[in-house]
Amino acid sequence: MRRVILSTIGTSLLTNQINRANPEEKDWYPQLRDTANLNEQDTPETVKNIISTLEDRANKQLDKVQIPQIRRASAELNGIYGVYQEDLTQGKEDYHFLIATDTIQGKTTAEIVENFLRKQGLTNTSIYAPSGLSTISTEAFSVGIDELIVWLQETIPPLRESKYKICFNLVGSFKSLQGYLNTIGMFYADEIIYIFEGQKSDLITIPRLPISVDISSLKPYTMQLALLNAGAGLSPQETNGIPETMLGEVDGKMTLSTWGYLVWNQCKDDLLSGDLINFSRLEYQDSFRADYNRVKEKHKRVKLQETLANVTRLLNESNGDTAILKQHGGIKYDKYTNKGNIDHFRVTQSVRVTCVSSQGKLNLYHYGEQHDDINNNPY
Repeated sequence: MRRVILSTIGTSLLTNQINRANPEEKDWYPQLRDTANLNEQDTPETVKNIISTLEDRANKQLDKVQIPQIRRASAELNGIYGVYQEDLTQGKEDYHFLIATDTIQGKTTAEIVENFLRKQGLTNTSIYAPSGLSTISTEAFSVGIDELIVWLQETIPPLRESKYKICFNLVGSFKSLQGYLNTIGMFYADEIIYIFEGQKSDLITIPRLPISVDISSLKPYTMQLALLNAGAGLSPQETNGIPETMLGEVDGKMTLSTWGYLVWNQCKDDLLSGDLINFSRLEYQDSFRADYNRVKEKHKRVKLQETLANVTRLLNESNGDTAILKQHGGIKYDKYTNKGNIDHFRVTQSVRVTCVSSQGKLNLYHYGEQHDDINNNPY
């Protein structure tokens, strides 16, 4: 079976290259520790030089030693070697994603691992460092985790549908990131991989647990959750009833928390593929409802309702002024030429919604492929 192996990356492969017996290097570890959360731009040149030296040492070490030494040198590679029972040729058709912090040390360590795997023939290897992800603050860490969850939702489900087995290799990385990925893995991974300490490094695999979201308890709040997912900030009164763990607060407005995004991604297909949501800024004509009811594919209904939530959010922000929709590159709101007072906006590259703006609201008339039927009959 083909696999997707997602490995969290720490920095021990880098710091293990320090020669602590050398007096000239005795302060290298404290310098790396104190700058561990800095990106390349903010890192002092002296520390960059230390990192470059250690990177060179790590690459040379991995090139010249045998598998047992490689496994001892890198927790991340230890896990990967464990998956393949020390035969990496088994993984040439697999995908490897290396999840690093958005720091010079995290990215450098990930690059060492990436280069090594590519030399072993595992060419489908790439690094993903969520923007801002570090342990410098709770806010930075949470923002990075939110971006990671969005990336996982976009990346993992299509690969699972293509019959890849999803493995989270959590042997390496910082404990904070490891702890989050352990929980997130219960939703996205088929198995989570750890390694026993010791010479043999036996593999520990935790199978995916049958975790499910109580969709019925969230269904009454589908509109609010869709708006929150679109980036809207709602009042505490508007989100009353939504589980507190799904919510965060920014400047007095409620938003989706990290776990809120995680839960929403698990249940949104069921919640958004049902009846049309009665968003406050939209009026559905019978012709639009008929178009929607003819669509049976769940993913198409979900995409439409996500777009409607985004349109509503933007109209709320502009107090109904459609100029904000014209400025949005994904919606591409525009007026038809020589067809009266009828407008349209984009759902996908080929799917449009026709509408008329009136008193801060949009009256929606048709939904479908941009071909002669909808172009010639926009009302």
